[in-house]
Amino acid sequence: MPFADDVKIAVIGLGYVGLPLAVEFGKKFTTVGFDISPSRVAEICKGQDSTREVSERELREAVHLTASAEVADLRACTVFIVTVPTPIDSSKRPDLTPLRRASETVGGVLKPGDTVIYESTVYPGATEEVCVPILESTSGLSFNRDFTVGYSPERINPGDTQRRLPNIVKVTSGSTAEAAERIDALYSAIIPAGTHKAGSIRVAEAAKVIENTQRDLNIGLMNELAIIFNKLGIDTEAVLQAAGTKWNFLPFRPGLVGGHCIGVDPYYLTHKAEEIGHHPQIILAGRRLNDGMGAYVAGQLVKALIQRQTQVKGARVLVLGLTFKENCPDLRNTRVIDAIRELEEFGVRVDVHDPWVASEEAREAFGIEIVVQPEEGAYDAVLLAVAHVQFREAGAGALRKYGGEGHILYDLKYVLPASDSDLRL
Repeated sequence: MPFADDVKIAVIGLGYVGLPLAVEFGKKFTTVGFDISPSRVAEICKGQDSTREVSERELREAVHLTASAEVADLRACTVFIVTVPTPIDSSKRPDLTPLRRASETVGGVLKPGDTVIYESTVYPGATEEVCVPILESTSGLSFNRDFTVGYSPERINPGDTQRRLPNIVKVTSGSTAEAAERIDALYSAIIPAGTHKAGSIRVAEAAKVIENTQRDLNIGLMNELAIIFNKLGIDTEAVLQAAGTKWNFLPFRPGLVGGHCIGVDPYYLTHKAEEIGHHPQIILAGRRLNDGMGAYVAGQLVKALIQRQTQVKGARVLVLGLTFKENCPDLRNTRVIDAIRELEEFGVRVDVHDPWVASEEAREAFGIEIVVQPEEGAYDAVLLAVAHVQFREAGAGALRKYGGEGHILYDLKYVLPASDSDLRL
């Protein structure tokens, strides 16, 4: 049987994943959006979203949504959806600290008959092996007798104005057959694109991690091809365009692989694989290659400076873009920083300009001061690192104004025609 129409939903974590979800549920059901950050709650209550994933109009349309940083406001809820981050630590191991703490919070207000759904990316088995025991010990309730659990992996694509939550098929699952049916019906109420009910929670968890592992490996292949073609003096993009005329050639491109999913999720799968005694070779090889691309890009640029007889130590480079992808303010796991740090190791003076990033966020995350208006004619090289719409619309002429005499324009993202740049990946 589906949840009653008067179901009360709590969304735990109001970031890139949680807020869009809370807004969609808040259009139809009584929903509490919970976040441990009072400032985040305050901005949402003012009708603002610093992630730019939800507009003021959409927030107004969520008439049944309230945002809160008070745990007491969760007590009346009967369905709890956890959307907290699941990062990796400095050793590239899964960091489940936010997930554990969120489970403790939910366990503290859990009641008989309630349901807990996890959307955070995890390795297969984590929901039932890590989260459920915390829910049981904190609440004093018994799993699948007093409460049920589900898993529905998030598929939010930051900055994508076309693929939004309602028009992306949602995978669902539950810890019992009845729970799976109820959870699937709940999501079906807000997802016109439809749902796919997985056979188990572990299947749904595994589906999530391989979605981005597949993309990671495909981009890794493109990066290796780019390195090979660069050594051969062949334009990589020209090769990919030619190969792309075949009907089944996949349209991946080389680049820096960062963000909250592609650069992180594979490590969750490899962690679990190694835990059960299997050393994954292909996945880790792709990760090593992609993680090293920032240094490769910096090396390319330094070689180009040397070839133009520009003194590397003290050279000035303007990096255009700091976010992990275009047209969003998301700095999570951006690999542009790798290229910046490598350039600094060579003694290069690096300025960063990104119209999507708040200066205080860049300062807090990386100690970088965002240059609001770069100085024209001041730089020995301009590195176009992120394909923001502002850079695309500006074009090569405007971007070259930042460079001095004999400067290098490195188009990392194939934003410009080949003839308009001096260097490409």
